[in-house]
Amino acid sequence: MRPITRITSPMVPLPRQDINTDDIIPAIYLKSTNRRGLAQGLFARWRYRPDGTPDPNFPLNDPRYQGAQILLTGANFGSGSSREHAVWALMEWGFRAILAPSFADIFHSNAVQNGLLPARITVETFEALLDWAKAHPSDAVTVDLEQQRVLLPDGQAFPFDIDAFARMRLLRGLDELDYLLEHIPEIEAFEARREGRAPRVEP
Repeated sequence: MRPITRITSPMVPLPRQDINTDDIIPAIYLKSTNRRGLAQGLFARWRYRPDGTPDPNFPLNDPRYQGAQILLTGANFGSGSSREHAVWALMEWGFRAILAPSFADIFHSNAVQNGLLPARITVETFEALLDWAKAHPSDAVTVDLEQQRVLLPDGQAFPFDIDAFARMRLLRGLDELDYLLEHIPEIEAFEARREGRAPRVEP
């Protein structure tokens, strides 16, 4: 998994609350467990008109935001079913950080497990960043995971929250299995101490 320390990129504003995993990637795109090709379904109901052509009013279709790695969005992002494809689609599009006032628990877990930074910001910070992103659509901001701050080119800095364990794993690029494998000696030592003391059932 790719470590994250600082991400510098334009910031795409998507000011909608309660975006669920079916909004992020509709079920019609979940035909395989292959992570490739999912970006075409990202926000498909909003990105495309009924005739299949791109909606020029949707932020991801705005050429000023092309190549952006930071998504700014509303509270309760990623609610609904546990759909790891939602994280995969966001990452294949190019996003490496999501800034929102809150995240659904399962989406948060899936994001960290796959190396996508879910940064919790206050509602006041969301509103300030939204105003800035709309006024400066092509200007890059920096999400600094080490300092837990969003840094604007004009010198403004906004803190964000992330729990310590998730932060450590993202900084080091560790998924759950990587973290477990790092602690094999401690696990083996624990099992050795436990041997003979814990009850067991013989076959």
